[in-house]
Amino acid sequence: MDHVLACASSPLTCHEVLQGPLLSSLSSIRAGLTMYVIEDKGGAIALMLASLLFLGTWPAVLTLLERRGRLPQHTYLDYSFTNLLAAVLIALTFGQLGDSKDGMPNFFTQLSQDNWPSVLFAMAGGVVLSVGNLSTQYAWAYVGLSVTEVISSSMVVVIGTTLNYFLDNRINKAEILFTGVACFLVAVILGSAVHASNTADNEEKLNASDKLGANGSVEPSKGVPDKVPDAPKDLENGASGTKHVTRAEAGTAEYLIELEERRSIKVFGSSTFIGLSIVFFSGVCFSLFSPAFNLATNDQWHTLKDGVPHLVVYTAFFYFSISCFVIGIGLNILFLYRPMAGVPKSSFKAYLNDWNGRQWALLAGLLCGFGNGFQFMGGQAAGYAAADAVQALPLVSTFWGILLFGEYRKSSRKTYILLGFMLFMFVAAVATLMASSGHRSTK
Repeated sequence: MDHVLACASSPLTCHEVLQGPLLSSLSSIRAGLTMYVIEDKGGAIALMLASLLFLGTWPAVLTLLERRGRLPQHTYLDYSFTNLLAAVLIALTFGQLGDSKDGMPNFFTQLSQDNWPSVLFAMAGGVVLSVGNLSTQYAWAYVGLSVTEVISSSMVVVIGTTLNYFLDNRINKAEILFTGVACFLVAVILGSAVHASNTADNEEKLNASDKLGANGSVEPSKGVPDKVPDAPKDLENGASGTKHVTRAEAGTAEYLIELEERRSIKVFGSSTFIGLSIVFFSGVCFSLFSPAFNLATNDQWHTLKDGVPHLVVYTAFFYFSISCFVIGIGLNILFLYRPMAGVPKSSFKAYLNDWNGRQWALLAGLLCGFGNGFQFMGGQAAGYAAADAVQALPLVSTFWGILLFGEYRKSSRKTYILLGFMLFMFVAAVATLMASSGHRSTK
């Protein structure tokens, strides 16, 4: 009651009266908060499932833009900004919430500590991930979203999970873990077979069409949409100025030809070997980023000085994402002027003025950033080998590939059978990897 009377008599007095109790209450609340760290198996699996959804969706978004004709350099530059933003948001919330836990300094505290060996491991992981992501952006055009994700993700499990198992001091159940690894290895072989079969199906369709030139190029006068300044957009076609009076049915030769005309990366007449080589290169890069991050957060090689705490997962992810950002921005600015895979030249000014689909590219960066962050948070709790279960992202990517892009429409019976076996092996592999989850001691 005294507080109320004081407030009624004078606003200044009110401020002075309430300031003490209010600040005291806020201090008490903050004292009760500690850094948010996942430590139980159930929470880790929940994060892995969220990561699986995000990491399986963002490639579909970038593929959508490439099929609309947006230059991959423009898309990846937009993606890089929001990918870093996700890491900053995670560090400033989860990594800075409340006071530090015992042996786990919060984000700002760790920025000033002498932990550079671990920082370099985290940044090395970011470099190989960024190079891998850049490679897959071109591989999607050559071999399709589904097969690219299957092969590269399976390589991550076969190589990266094995490395993480030993780095994590074997906290995962080996007999279950390596059964899952074997399933992923079979999925790699089936993925290559699916691509070869689907490529043969497409070649048969195109050979039967009169709209393909003798050298494998599209004849401009046949099957190419008319340009109309105010033509409407749709989810698949996207680019304004293109009016499809009668849009070709997905899976037909006409559809494949129209797609080749729209997309930014031209692949007709290209060797299958080129596409698969890019995929396998990206798979090797992806295989190394998780073990590098594991070394950054757990210091298995004892590179830190005595008494220096290990990098908390949020701080490591911040440094990891900075190196991703630097590599992504640097290489794609270079690719604006010296493009790869027959992509047209561009300029930084043209990039700034290209707003067609920019919102989708920015969304993709957020999805990938939070997906990677959740994977690392789950891996720190249950073991990074088990967290590689998120490499089941091709299950999500294949869903989007079929739903949005018409992949495998009107393919042969052989292709459908191989695709079914490939997805079955993925489901089996994910189930076994999650079942191998252990519990990392925090002591």
